[in-house]
Amino acid sequence: MGILDEQRSLCEDLERLEQACADRILEEPKSTRERLTRDHQIAKFVDRFQQQSARLLETQADRDGARQKEVDSLSSKDPFEEFYRQLGQIKDFHRRYPNEPVENLERAYKRRQATDGEYVSEIDTMFTGEEAHGKFFDLTKNHEDYLNLPGVKRITYLSYLSLFDKFDKFACNQKMNDKYFKYVSALAEYLESFLSRTRPLENPEGIVEQTGEDFEKAWVEDNVAGWGKSEKGSDDIGPREEVMRVPEAELYCDVCLKGFKNNNVFEHHFNGKQHKKAVAKRAEGSVENGEARKAGGSSGAASRLKDKAIAEREWRIVKLTEIMSKERDETMTNVERKQSLTERERQMELDALYEENSANPNLEAEAHTDDENDEEKIYNPLKLPLAWDGKPIPYWLYKLHGLGVEFSCEICGNFVYMGRRAFDKHFNEYRHTYGLRCLGITNTTLFREITKIDEAQRLWEKLENDKKKTKMANETVEEMEDGQGNVMPRKVYEDLQKQGLL
Repeated sequence: MGILDEQRSLCEDLERLEQACADRILEEPKSTRERLTRDHQIAKFVDRFQQQSARLLETQADRDGARQKEVDSLSSKDPFEEFYRQLGQIKDFHRRYPNEPVENLERAYKRRQATDGEYVSEIDTMFTGEEAHGKFFDLTKNHEDYLNLPGVKRITYLSYLSLFDKFDKFACNQKMNDKYFKYVSALAEYLESFLSRTRPLENPEGIVEQTGEDFEKAWVEDNVAGWGKSEKGSDDIGPREEVMRVPEAELYCDVCLKGFKNNNVFEHHFNGKQHKKAVAKRAEGSVENGEARKAGGSSGAASRLKDKAIAEREWRIVKLTEIMSKERDETMTNVERKQSLTERERQMELDALYEENSANPNLEAEAHTDDENDEEKIYNPLKLPLAWDGKPIPYWLYKLHGLGVEFSCEICGNFVYMGRRAFDKHFNEYRHTYGLRCLGITNTTLFREITKIDEAQRLWEKLENDKKKTKMANETVEEMEDGQGNVMPRKVYEDLQKQGLL
């Protein structure tokens, strides 16, 4: 292929890529999965557009003079001679490689069916089940790594989601170990990966690069929180002194890097073998540090580099979490919601999600594009609910079930339920029970048919007061004892005495 023909092919490829991106931008995805499929396709097209543009500019520069030589041969010589020469080269190439496939640019960028495209399967395998196609974080593995760090408290996954980007809870000597470095590195890598998978069109590489540049500037100006030079002496080449305290509820040993909740255990552990070994190891390290100071303090520079590596990862985690604060809040809400579901409700949710993912997203598009098989629009002026066949239910059935009657529930956030059946059913659903729990009501079975917040609160106060009165009455019952030593309430004693049984 000549240089000019190659340039023409590149220009054609650029035009088709531009048209393919425009076609996909005009689409309106109906789910997160379809949106991610579209965005990743556009991102790949943009990358190819940049590569082809670079190739076109390279050929246009004509550094070796091959393009100018071809232009001169076409303008000075017989054009038919040059044409037949290139035609002979093409025939000779296909004679030597008869099975070489021909690139079809029109088909390469055409929107393919879900069963034939490679992007759908890529999206399905790109996220874990917990991430739900990029809606939520999946930090369960990072939570386990956090719990295995020395000197940290055991917290729930929900609590971890609210503080995984807060590093002021760690003491400085807790950060100077390999476990902590691996933990923050894995967490930063996950957040970068999640950003690139969920926002491919927002230049995730540029965001990460800008974060690194901001950190370098802050590090030079000594503005990184918790890692300032003033917090570490100039002649200190060992682990930094503790600036930030561990939680007050724990007794922490700086040598063993371990926390204790019991004061007796904390005092007795000083006589243990493990503590003595740690003290000896630290003493050896102190001798080595002293020699390093005499040699010129090269170990201090190495320690500062390690500080910078840890601080850079912490900085990256904080900045990326700020960018994806919406996903973080939704993850916390989802985890809290799942904790309140029963096993049956969780299984139903998984089944619905599987049906949604297994559905073909192109069926509806094909139905709209096929004009020959389109049915007439359904006439439904009364906006009746649709039956299993997609047609409105009869009006008499609509009136029989009272589907036109609206029932609002203030506890559910003034949500309106159509029909008595849906209204009765919602008292056992998550929306209503969650609203009652927000009001401080735990026993939800006694609050059926109550939809007002003030009524529910007054009833709960009455139940609590009655419970207190009953408890006080039971505590103040006067007891009597008969001649045989049997203890009974005063009223029972008097009744038996009147009957002559005592």
